[in-house]
Amino acid sequence: MKHLYLTALIMFLLTGCSSSKKLMERGNYDALIQKSVKNLVKDSSSEEDAEMLDKAYKLANERDLERIKYLKTENNPQSYDELYQTYSSLKYRQTSVRKVLPLRIGGRTIQYEYVDYDKYMVEAKKKAADYYYENATKLMNINTKESYRQAYYEFKKSKDYMGSAYPGIDNSINEARYLGISRVLLGVVNKTLFNLPDEFLNNVLTIDTRELSNEWVEFHVRRLDNETQYDYNVDLVLQYIDVSQDIVSDKDYIEKKTIEDGFNYVLDSKGNVMKDSLGNDIKVKKYKDITCTVIETLQEKHCTIQGVLEIISVNPKQLLKKEPIAASTHFEHISARAIGDVNALKPETKKLIQIKRLPFPDNFSMIYDCTETLKLSIHDALRANHSLIQ
Repeated sequence: MKHLYLTALIMFLLTGCSSSKKLMERGNYDALIQKSVKNLVKDSSSEEDAEMLDKAYKLANERDLERIKYLKTENNPQSYDELYQTYSSLKYRQTSVRKVLPLRIGGRTIQYEYVDYDKYMVEAKKKAADYYYENATKLMNINTKESYRQAYYEFKKSKDYMGSAYPGIDNSINEARYLGISRVLLGVVNKTLFNLPDEFLNNVLTIDTRELSNEWVEFHVRRLDNETQYDYNVDLVLQYIDVSQDIVSDKDYIEKKTIEDGFNYVLDSKGNVMKDSLGNDIKVKKYKDITCTVIETLQEKHCTIQGVLEIISVNPKQLLKKEPIAASTHFEHISARAIGDVNALKPETKKLIQIKRLPFPDNFSMIYDCTETLKLSIHDALRANHSLIQ
């Protein structure tokens, strides 16, 4: 048993060493530092973890400081954000390591000099905020959707860093957001022979646009106001509506059944009723066939709507896509009546003859019901062409 415990301990140690070594080889110094700090908090006498921590800490700091030196030499305003992030990494790393200082390795005591990174972070943060604010202001003057959207993100970054330095920054963020949104107005154009009321046309467009909208695209089913500018028009052009006549078709069939129909006495050769051993008359059941004619009635009516979905950019005025759409609905009702002895019918047929004919829906009701399917077709067409609306 002791041998098993010893083997398990050796395997655990080897696995831990292997993991630390791999982190070091891959240059994943911060992960190694966190691992070593965690182990030293549990056991401050672990020289192996102390050595790993010391080496990883020095290499990580060396790498970051070299990067900072390069960025400062390059003096690119776009690098201020990276400078701030790198200084933040140095500060976080220093704070983590201070939990287990001083380190004790081979009889030596190691203590790292404390560096005040805050002043460097504040300087980089201020420069990054200034860069983002100034660049966002320039982007707003380009007057494109893409520039407004990028300006929105950069104004927000500037606010996150030094919001108090720019009193009107919230207004700038809201303006960039408003101007960066692409607004889509849905509409219906009726080119069919049917005179469709406005209520019906408005109902066609009551589709769920939440899945179609995103951070920078809004769908509107009606114009918000006269001042709002729309970037795209999506028009449902209704071209063809067909409503069939009321169709009635009958079919008839016969159902049969054999039932008991009394009995006959069993007679002997002399014509007398025969008796059983108890003296009772001997009887034989009598059967007869019964029939019933069923007339089954099928009522049908069809509606088909066809059209195209036109996706149009407003500025410049351009037809981007014509997407055919179609929908159909079908009214169907089955009823039946019986002529003859209903006792001959199967149970399911007895239920059927209880169903009476229904009045046919009028043409407008058929068209209205068909629009529910049409809405799905519109939604699918918009989803399939979402890349055209940006």
